[in-house]
Amino acid sequence: MDIELVENIQLETTSERSKDSPPEEKKYSVLHAMWAIHPEIETGLKDSPGIESARKHLYTIFSNREWELRNSRSDLHPLQKVLALDCIRTLKCIISAENERKSGYSTLGILWQLAHGVPASINAVSHGFIEEMIHLLRGAWGCAYIYPRDPDGTIHSPAYLDQHGRKAAQTRTELMDKIAGRMARYVDRYPSGLDENVIEKRKANRDRILRHLGATENDWYDHRWHMKNVIRDLKTLAAFIELRSETAEAIRLANTYRVPFGITPYYLSLMDSDIQDTRDHAIRAQVLPPLDYVQCMIERREDRSFAFDFMREHDSSPIDLVTRRYPGIAIIKPFNTCTQICVYCQRNWEIEDVLAPTAMADKQTLGNAIEWIRNHTSIGEILITGGDPCLMTDTSIERLLKEFASMSHIYRIRIGTRTPVVIPMRWTNKLVSILATFHEPGRREIAVVTHVEHSYEITPDLMNAVRMIRNAGIGVYNQEVFTTDNSRRFESAKLRKELRLVGIDPYYTFNMKGKSEMKRYRVPIARLLQERKEEARLFPGLDRTDEPVFNVPRLGKNHLRAGQDRRLIMIRPDGARIYEIDPWEKNISAVNPYVYTDVPIHEYLNVLEKKGEDINDYRSIWYYH
Repeated sequence: MDIELVENIQLETTSERSKDSPPEEKKYSVLHAMWAIHPEIETGLKDSPGIESARKHLYTIFSNREWELRNSRSDLHPLQKVLALDCIRTLKCIISAENERKSGYSTLGILWQLAHGVPASINAVSHGFIEEMIHLLRGAWGCAYIYPRDPDGTIHSPAYLDQHGRKAAQTRTELMDKIAGRMARYVDRYPSGLDENVIEKRKANRDRILRHLGATENDWYDHRWHMKNVIRDLKTLAAFIELRSETAEAIRLANTYRVPFGITPYYLSLMDSDIQDTRDHAIRAQVLPPLDYVQCMIERREDRSFAFDFMREHDSSPIDLVTRRYPGIAIIKPFNTCTQICVYCQRNWEIEDVLAPTAMADKQTLGNAIEWIRNHTSIGEILITGGDPCLMTDTSIERLLKEFASMSHIYRIRIGTRTPVVIPMRWTNKLVSILATFHEPGRREIAVVTHVEHSYEITPDLMNAVRMIRNAGIGVYNQEVFTTDNSRRFESAKLRKELRLVGIDPYYTFNMKGKSEMKRYRVPIARLLQERKEEARLFPGLDRTDEPVFNVPRLGKNHLRAGQDRRLIMIRPDGARIYEIDPWEKNISAVNPYVYTDVPIHEYLNVLEKKGEDINDYRSIWYYH
């Protein structure tokens, strides 16, 4: 087989860059490339009269290949062999009858129909499906295009492996410098809110906002002024930044149908007024809702409490305001709103409006929740979240902390808040002093967890707020949500580096939740795995202290780094992978796994290409299962 030919075909078709051929002709071309990798597969499918005989035939082919790899000498590089075995394991999974029952799909059935030339099957499958199969088969037969090759086609090994002593160290250092140089070229593409030119531009934005709202610089540093002047309507917003027509329509509909929408004056100052200036893309994407998102929220307004409760908090709330999924920690939600609503918000189903006047839980309901926690002494940590609890009054915050501090079994109080990012002025000396009162080293920890999504959000104001908190001995941690707007090569790595520089420890990177209303924000699991291995791993350990996780509805976090906790069990006709994801209770309690349908890699790569990315930079994504 001509390996280079297969590679070249793949490089052309990854994102349909060849525009000359008609779509169906291109599909037949990539289908031919798929069968050409191991022709015995197509022959066996054609010779099989039905699905079950085809299943046995393919299983035999894959098992023979595995036996060959494990029991005979092979010219494959050891890492290629590891990849081949992983691909074979996955191929066996996706032809499993049991996995067909679990997923409701049959990858094998599609392949059988394609081999028999059934017209409906060719029309039904996407390029994404065929590409998934191409990469699995190429990986299994040792021709995955990942590692650099020498002119003779063999995998290129670094020269220092054949050297010793100082010579090896010097050669390795040269290689490390080259890798670092490539990293820097990626990282330098992404702007920082600490760049001097960005700081000056945002000062000008601030002054424009103050003039328009008839306010002073003193007002700007008063968090109460920002809360009173949250921008909620299209007319005011359009006075400061250019908007695409679709975005303007989405905001108009949100206002009309009371879909929560708002932006603090401070956060608005982080946006670039010119729509052609795409540096602020991640900032806009968080609070300017897409039209399909708003339409979905409107359609499901009456039943949104269940339709959008992806994490099924209804099933893990033993009493109003409390959520509990783990033995040692519980969540309490005393204040059910924010100064602005992130489009990807997990709890958009229960927030009525930005700074809704009814957001504060009533005294009796809150008291019952506190008493419930007091009576459950197995709980050692409390996460106060919402909404955003730091929007409560100082008195309310102090009263709540005092309640939990009086419980001898509570050794940590965690506060989940986005105020350092969207309204850093909230962090006053008084608020920090209140938190510090209850932070007792050796007895009780107070911790602040925030959501910084992009390096463009890191500003001197955020840095000063974090410095105040850290100076009180309180740790600050970050939870990043991995979306289409911060998932380009080294984009999150840049964020982690700058978080550390301003005093924030990376804590979690969340795979985007599979909520239907925010599909355009979702990123394939494979991309997060690729990011952790090929980008984050290249930075020093303290820059990558976060853990990549997938939130399993009702149950909680699955650590994606742990490959033994998930299996790729099927590939749909549209190219979407279906995973079986184990609960955190695995090996502890017999809880059923969760079956999850991911975003097709092919679709995601097309999104990146539209953003100007070179898709060849992501070619190894297919081999993260």
